[in-house]
This record gives sequence, C-alpha cells and structure tokens, in this order.
Amino acid sequence: MKKKNVYMLDEDDDKAVQLFVKLGMPKNLAKTLLFVSQFDECKCTDVEQGTNLRQPEVSVAMQELRRHNWVKKRNLKKKGKGRPVHVYRSAADLSEILKVVELEKLKEVEAVKNDISELKTIIENR
Repeated sequence: MKKKNVYMLDEDDDKAVQLFVKLGMPKNLAKTLLFVSQFDECKCTDVEQGTNLRQPEVSVAMQELRRHNWVKKRNLKKKGKGRPVHVYRSAADLSEILKVVELEKLKEVEAVKNDISELKTIIENR
C-alpha cells in the first residue's frame, strides 16, 4: 500500500472559513479558496482531499473562483489517452480578495442605510 501525504485545513483555516461564511461566502467556496491560496499549484484531487469536499462541489467552487478571477486553471496532459488533469493556482492574494469582499459588504451597508432613510422620510410625511 502506498503512503500519501495529504494537506488538510487546520484550525486557523477553519476559523477563516467560518468568518468568510459569516460574510456571506458559501462554505465550499471559502474552503476551496483557502486551500488553493496555500499552494503554488494544486490538483483538483488535492483540493478534494484537503477540504473534505466531493469532486462536484470542488468543481462548482472552482468555477466561481475563476469567474471572480481569483484562481487560474491549466490542463496537465496525462501520458496516453484520457482527460487532462486540472491544475489550479491562486491569481490573487487573500488580502486582495478580502478587500473585494469588504467593499461589497460596505456597499450593502450603505444600501441598507439609504433604504432606512428613505423609509423614515416616507413614514414622517404621512
């Protein structure tokens, strides 16, 4: 039997995942983001094992991360026939990503403040 080293998210990573979730990021997306950000490159199977997610969950998370341009994908051809292996790497630092999330949340807060202010005006003018 082969021994294989598997990298897993630790307690600090779990805490960061929980905080991203509180900010509205889906849990699978947060787990995948944190895992990929810790490596130069990693395969989809590494992400599955390290985050304890299934392949479809990782694929959906990767699509979303790529849509935001936070992760880049390249195909690694295998010898012979078969599908290539997807290899992922971070395209943005976690600090940059956090700034994007922060700006989104601040916009949401401002929109709520505006809605409350507009509602107060309507109620006061009755």
